[in-house]
Amino acid sequence: MKFDPPLMRGTLVRRYKRFLADVEVEENKIITIHCPNTGSMKNCQDVGADVWFSKSDNPNRKYPYTWELVGVQKRGLAGINTTRANGLVKEGIEERKIKELLGYSEIRTEVAYGEENSRIDLLLSNPPDERCYVEVKNVTLGEKGGIGYFPDAITQRGSKHIRELMAVKKQGHRAVLLFCVQHSLIKEVRPADHIDPQYGQVLREAIAQGVEVLAYRVKISPYELIINQSLPVTCPELELEMG
Repeated sequence: MKFDPPLMRGTLVRRYKRFLADVEVEENKIITIHCPNTGSMKNCQDVGADVWFSKSDNPNRKYPYTWELVGVQKRGLAGINTTRANGLVKEGIEERKIKELLGYSEIRTEVAYGEENSRIDLLLSNPPDERCYVEVKNVTLGEKGGIGYFPDAITQRGSKHIRELMAVKKQGHRAVLLFCVQHSLIKEVRPADHIDPQYGQVLREAIAQGVEVLAYRVKISPYELIINQSLPVTCPELELEMG
């Protein structure tokens, strides 16, 4: 997924009202940009961090600039635009980079399904009725030791999506939760039991019932984003007890 033109660069002044951020683009010049991330963005919104943003040509947008990347831990990059994750995973499947999801003839996006009025991010299928439901989650919360966590805030919606995956698994279909890791320093993904223990519990139940959980890291630069590396997903029992 290429950024064309390449992203512009600035310095983060503050993020506020969840969807807005002020960025200094040159000395004493500050612009307000759109922040496409509903999470807490823990460890990804430090004042003074380098940020990269794109510009929309849509004349009707109040804020034409969109926050895409942020510098983290002085030597890494994170992609905070959660709307990129589904496209990155779809592109990774089409380019045969996600080996676990090869062999399907059709990919559809945002298909209505489930008992709780949901839409699946990606529905892979083969005729006559082979189906693989793929729910994508964007991971940007990185902590010491290269450990990445999801979610970065309490998410009832995230737990609902896992329940939907368990339901389609019981119906005989394949169900996959895929963590799209937009953080260059993360080496392993875990449920954030210290933030949302309910999500961690539901995730463990899903794994026990046969829902597949994958993680793939994105290679990040101001020029492009590329799914390029499988990462382990672990669910330590100690963290569950701490929750």
